[in-house]
Amino acid sequence: MTERSHVTSHVLDSTIGLPAAGVPVILEHDDVGNWVMIGSAETDADGRVNALGPVALQPGRYRVSFDTATYFAEQEVNAFYPEVQITFELTDAAAHYHVPLLLSPFAYSTYRGS
Repeated sequence: MTERSHVTSHVLDSTIGLPAAGVPVILEHDDVGNWVMIGSAETDADGRVNALGPVALQPGRYRVSFDTATYFAEQEVNAFYPEVQITFELTDAAAHYHVPLLLSPFAYSTYRGS
């Protein structure tokens, strides 16, 4: 079994009520005002990304970017948001961080998952 990364995600398409498979996702770290990519992946058939970067990260500011334009183009759906970026503070180096995304062509929401 592959060890999951420190930051994981799950994308659900609320328009169809199913996981969003094939969404490109990038994890970046804020290095004094410069965003540095530290991992990338694509959501699996269940809309999950369990291998998005290192298994351990230091506290700091991170950003997860979802390429929603690619996903919706594959679905042949016109969408308003071509990209969703979620910036968050990783404050506990021992804790797992799960950043889910609930997606539709004209809205999105997120929360701190478990």
